Amino acid sequence: MSAVCREGSVSKMETEEKASAVSNSGGGGEGSGLDRLLPTVSTGLSPRKRTTSQCKSEPPLLRTSKRTIYTAGRPPWYNEHGAQSKEAFVIGLCGGSASGKTTVARKIIEALDVPWVVLLSMDSFYKVLSQDEQNLAADNNYNFDHPDAFDFGLLTHTLRKLKLGKSVKIPVYDFTTHGRQKEWKTVYGASVVIFEGIMSFADKELLQLLDMKIFVDTDSDIRLVRRLRRDITERGRDIGGVIKQYNKYVKPAFDQYIEPTMRLADIVVPRGGGNMVAIDLIVQHVHSQLEERKLRWDMAALASAHQAQPLPQTLSVLESTPQVRGMHTIIRNKETSRDEFIFYSKRLMRLLIERALSFLPSQSHTVQTPQGEDYEGRSFDGKRVTGVSILRAGETMEPALRAVCKDVRIGKILIQTNQDTGEPELHYLRLPREIGEDHVILMDCTVSTGAAAMMAVRVLLDHDVQEDKILLVSLLMAEMGVHSVAYAFPQVQIITTAVDKEVNDLFHIIPGIGNFGDRYFGTDAPPDWSDDEMDQPSY
Repeated sequence: MSAVCREGSVSKMETEEKASAVSNSGGGGEGSGLDRLLPTVSTGLSPRKRTTSQCKSEPPLLRTSKRTIYTAGRPPWYNEHGAQSKEAFVIGLCGGSASGKTTVARKIIEALDVPWVVLLSMDSFYKVLSQDEQNLAADNNYNFDHPDAFDFGLLTHTLRKLKLGKSVKIPVYDFTTHGRQKEWKTVYGASVVIFEGIMSFADKELLQLLDMKIFVDTDSDIRLVRRLRRDITERGRDIGGVIKQYNKYVKPAFDQYIEPTMRLADIVVPRGGGNMVAIDLIVQHVHSQLEERKLRWDMAALASAHQAQPLPQTLSVLESTPQVRGMHTIIRNKETSRDEFIFYSKRLMRLLIERALSFLPSQSHTVQTPQGEDYEGRSFDGKRVTGVSILRAGETMEPALRAVCKDVRIGKILIQTNQDTGEPELHYLRLPREIGEDHVILMDCTVSTGAAAMMAVRVLLDHDVQEDKILLVSLLMAEMGVHSVAYAFPQVQIITTAVDKEVNDLFHIIPGIGNFGDRYFGTDAPPDWSDDEMDQPSY
């Protein structure tokens, strides 16, 4: 088993959307279109023979009947300024149809053993066929192996967003009906993106996004046998139609468009997924690249960055009336029973949510009273209000929001501390569809350093929520957390019932409230608990 390495440096998950119909010219065309698609590459090596590709790729998600759940723990992908700090490492896998590209991709993912990887298949980006083109496809007379069969515009846009760590919507192509399904998949950014397809190297813009280019080289006879098996068993085709399509379109396309791109590869993998020597070399290089790009989350720097600074203007603290101060006295008292802690916490949450709603945009609205008189009032000037809770403690604020916002939609984010690195990690994400159009109330019971709140805001921004439409609400915050969030995201409105001045070496708010989640849910914290470890919302 061997890998052929080219010279030169190898550098560098519930939203739905309807697909717009795009006409496809199909056909194979006379002569090569490589001059139009490919950059000039000088090489003294003659291209090797054979390649192919199998398609179906699923990102590492836990799927239920209604939800897409992201189960891997993703460390911060942004810096203390709230800006993108590192791009994903993108691996491009090219090869002929049924060459084993997906198998190689999965072997790489297995060997990498990193928790956040997206596998993106070019098969998802076939263009939508017109009725005439669908009729040709049904008779095996449409060329799916030509560059014109793919929506390179959407593909490039999608891969660029994934490289930046943002969420994307991916079409689901139905090979039986030759069309896109109504529901699209939502995939979130990752540390590593593996992009595979027969035309992975056939577009200049796509090539610029690839940090590592791999060509999977498999014997043509093996590729034909695999394609026969796949198209007959998985796609409902008959053997005669598959062979006709292979001879008319697949083989000529490989010779004309795919095999010549082997010269662009950094590594050629003969024999596909069985070549573990080549896969081990690839994995070693990717690991070294990820180590170089690794973000070191410096909590101490975050803690000292804004000392002695005045509190930001985007902060609104509930007026400290005797009632509010009395409720704080009760919930801060370590002797308070759980029942009383819950009761007075809920009272404060209701006041906090009502205060937060006053920051939503409104417009003049005139109504007529039962007495027949006009009343000059106000109404919400926006599309929707959505609540997002940072689990687990932030979830306790949902009833207060539902009590004052009828039919409000709720999303959830789980952020936990990695015990080895001390970094916050994104573990779970469930957001309503089209949240980018909403005003979002982000709920977290306590905020000490602000690390989890910053990560949650970054998630919302990556799902196209506008920064000035995010309201962060918390029962209790430390000055450090307020400064951290306000510095990174100056347009986010911050609303709380109280701000404490200090955070100790364990990142507990001082004087604080204790571990809110444990006190509310009646669970016990270990002797060395910290706000960050037990309830990530306490960051």
